Amino acid sequence: MGRLFGTDGVRGVANKELTPELAFNLGKAGAYVLKKENDKPIVVIGKDTRVSGDMLESALTAGILAVGGNVIKVGVISTPAVAYLAKYYNADAGIVISASHNTFEYNGIKFFNGEGYKLDDLLEEKIEDIIISSIDVNSHITGDKIGKCLEAEEDAVDLYVKHLLETVDYRLDGMKIVLDCANGASYITAEKVYKALGADVTVIGNDPNGININDGCGSTHPEMLSAKVKELGADIGLAFDGDADRLIVVDETGEVVDGDRVIAICARMLKAQGRLAENKVTVTVMSNIGFHKAMEESEIDVDVTAVGDRYVLESMLETGSVIGGEQSGHIIFKEYTTTGDGVLSSLQFMKAVLSSGKKLSEMAAEIEIFPQVLVNAKINNDFKKTYMKVPEIAKAIEEMETEMAGNGRVLIRPSGTEPLVRVMLEGDDINQLDRLAHELADLIEEKCK
Repeated sequence: MGRLFGTDGVRGVANKELTPELAFNLGKAGAYVLKKENDKPIVVIGKDTRVSGDMLESALTAGILAVGGNVIKVGVISTPAVAYLAKYYNADAGIVISASHNTFEYNGIKFFNGEGYKLDDLLEEKIEDIIISSIDVNSHITGDKIGKCLEAEEDAVDLYVKHLLETVDYRLDGMKIVLDCANGASYITAEKVYKALGADVTVIGNDPNGININDGCGSTHPEMLSAKVKELGADIGLAFDGDADRLIVVDETGEVVDGDRVIAICARMLKAQGRLAENKVTVTVMSNIGFHKAMEESEIDVDVTAVGDRYVLESMLETGSVIGGEQSGHIIFKEYTTTGDGVLSSLQFMKAVLSSGKKLSEMAAEIEIFPQVLVNAKINNDFKKTYMKVPEIAKAIEEMETEMAGNGRVLIRPSGTEPLVRVMLEGDDINQLDRLAHELADLIEEKCK
């Protein structure tokens, strides 16, 4: 068995790779590791709307109870809500059952510690080692030592809605807003929040059936939202993904405003309000050149990390940066949350729009986004760490950067889960980018068979 934890928990096709047996063992091993701190650890478990969620929740719960841990089930709720509730309930950990933006047949298990942060690498490794080494941590305890499911005193969704509303100080009366909840975890929460603020709300992607999560809707498929915004003449559209930790926006003309623009607009707002700690924003290497130019114009410093919200948060905690995120719409507002939160990010974004006095399309147009082309090159896994050492590949990249004459860049990175190298080119000439990206991908495939 290979390593279990990726950058965002344990993922796989439900009942094939992510089996109930594995979930049971993750529950046992996780609770066993946590017992080192607390003889009866309390674990909050939440899930999105996938059909496999009930199966994995039951298996995880059984594993935790078998080694003496207690469980609070909070049902269908977003990833950031579980992170918040773990701290609110004074629990030892939170677990989310979700595969985020992936289609319904996939699922995942992600751990948070009692403070709402993703579990420390060292603790993940301890859990992994127990499972991979087939160590039986089940001491077959009996009697009152067996764990039990605890009833939360308050409704988890209402608690989280209250928390979200406490992060803003404005009303949205008269604003026409369309929400796309991806048939996922935000389908109740988002509507409650925006109706409480007085907005005229239309909701799509709010009829989950276990298999339609992220299906042609949500942050990865904003086409339906765009059409609905134009049809209704709405002021704005807000799209979340399956576990509601991402946000993609649509302006009043139906144009998509991606994570880079959202982060830039919010960073400018924070600076204007004197809330941009360290005068910096944190993004990944995938952020657009246009984002960097916009921040330079606003005299805001930019820290750049590897791809993955884990690395964004690590950098923010080290530097004191209060806003960071990814082009995909995974955005962290450290004043309010310990992880990406689509609904919370949308509330901060709405504050930026309201305070500007401009239409969203005008604000977005102030940030020029350069074209990007992404092509996958299939390679032998043996080359994943050495492809850049191939002389022909290194030379080709150097020549391409010279050809783009400072108006573009080449970014290559290996996939974390597949035998692929992702070739991304960015610049001001889409035809040139497409030609060069395919040429480079073909060369990598040829040299790394």
